[in-house]
Amino acid sequence: MNDMTLTFTAPPREAIRVEEDGPVLHVRLNPAGGADVLDVEALDALTALIDGLHERPGIRVLLLSSMGEDFCLGADRDEYQEALAADPSGGALRRIGDKAQRLCQALENTHAVTVARLHGRVVGAGLALAAYCDLRAGADTCRFRMPEVGLGLPPAWGGAMGRLVSEAGVARIRELMLTCEPFDAATAHRLGLLHKVAPLDQLDRTVAAWARPLVRRSPEALVLTKRMLTGFARADRTADVALLDSHLLTAQLHQAQSSGPAAS
Repeated sequence: MNDMTLTFTAPPREAIRVEEDGPVLHVRLNPAGGADVLDVEALDALTALIDGLHERPGIRVLLLSSMGEDFCLGADRDEYQEALAADPSGGALRRIGDKAQRLCQALENTHAVTVARLHGRVVGAGLALAAYCDLRAGADTCRFRMPEVGLGLPPAWGGAMGRLVSEAGVARIRELMLTCEPFDAATAHRLGLLHKVAPLDQLDRTVAAWARPLVRRSPEALVLTKRMLTGFARADRTADVALLDSHLLTAQLHQAQSSGPAAS
């Protein structure tokens, strides 16, 4: 009898997990290999899901959270380096940057009220992603940081600088971006980056307390109000250069590759 070796192929990872509860859509980031970062697979999956909501007006609320130990530790920098190595012209890396920008625009433009449920660490692109949600609730143990300058990178992900400035004010965002200092949930709440803070074991209840009345509101009134608020927020960003973010990031990484890694 011949020995036979069986080879098992692991099923592909689902970058996001989606559960539908009537008019409420629960979307959970599902990081690969325990690395709580936003990779291309997650960007593509989130963008496709949110764009698809245009054909699903019955979805009234989208709850965004993560299955990882942290909400998000930022963009996948290994993926950036791999893209630059595979395409030294920077084209592949710019396409990743453009994907981030399209995701943030999809979040800002969707008719559904978007709610971010934050826990653990919320860093860099993770904070940018949360900032594009309409409402944000965080555990009182959350820790936030904008580390890009310390890593030798511009804060160029998804056009988030303009959004963060309009949400929290230019003076404090300037300080946090330039110093890269971590800050806690209480500080995030004072800045307006969190609307509510709760103990971790009460965070789901806090988010549900938003969702329940939202699904009873007039859909037309909610959509109109969201678009009015977006319009006023964008009025503060008349010189928005978000479309240049991918170019800025690529240029800086090109330079960093030739001069060695920066200290964080």
